Amino acid sequence: MTEEFTEAPGAAATAPGDLVDEAVRVRPATALRPYVAWYSGYRQRGLPPALHRGLPSPYLTFILTLDEPLTMAGHPDPAQPPGRYATLLGGLHTAPALISHRGRQSGIQLAVHPLAARALFGLPAGELSGVDVPAEAVLGTVAARLQEELREARDWPERFAALDGALLRLAHPSGQVPPEVVQAWNALRRSGGALPVAALAWETGWSGRHLQDRFRRETGLTPKAAARVIRFDRARRLLAAPGPAPRLAELAARCGYADQAHLAREFRALAGCAPSTWLAEEGPDAAKFRNVQGGAGGPAPEWGA
Repeated sequence: MTEEFTEAPGAAATAPGDLVDEAVRVRPATALRPYVAWYSGYRQRGLPPALHRGLPSPYLTFILTLDEPLTMAGHPDPAQPPGRYATLLGGLHTAPALISHRGRQSGIQLAVHPLAARALFGLPAGELSGVDVPAEAVLGTVAARLQEELREARDWPERFAALDGALLRLAHPSGQVPPEVVQAWNALRRSGGALPVAALAWETGWSGRHLQDRFRRETGLTPKAAARVIRFDRARRLLAAPGPAPRLAELAARCGYADQAHLAREFRALAGCAPSTWLAEEGPDAAKFRNVQGGAGGPAPEWGA
């Protein structure tokens, strides 16, 4: 059984006329939590057209649309051309994606632990680094069958139950993720991205170069890049949390940045805009996108093989 732990403002709300604004986020079945942090379901109709930044995060992106396809106006790798996707699987990245809609969007987005890529998808997350691909390119006909099952489901609980069943059939521990990489990843998550690479190498007993090579193969990022993404992800979620926005200087100190200017530089590098711009366009008051990257996120559990 999935367990609901948050519901976005306006979730499952249908206003008079053609306006629909539904959003619900749940944890997967207990047996899947080493692999997937949460499911985020969304269905919106009658909204103004919008452009959304898909920001770097510590999770792989797995999207199964329910009605219209997902329109990628720009990928983290600018060399990858724009496209439309019925399903999408994306790796870790250090630049924003651009997603557009013309007033309608619906689907379910899964936040997948990068070290679970071997167990769920049969390949290391490093092979997906910085790119977006149709999920069928990795999962074959499984992705199409799952999408059809989701489209035929009557409501969100039935859709999430279908996801649980499909992923439980897919999930097979590979035993190929080095425990040293697991240790380094979990240490980075616990520290909020504050641990230097030298400290991670010392903890694992590996040289810095060997740790960097194996870590990048399994996650798609070097330890230093992963630390940047983890720190940024925490900062932008705190910035968008309900209530008054924190002062940027206080946010910078809380998240391990040298100062407010450092936070601003990292935000522009990873989000493509200033913190104030992103907050105005996509903060909690904007509510233009209901997927997992558009909301405040849940807990960040450690990954275990």
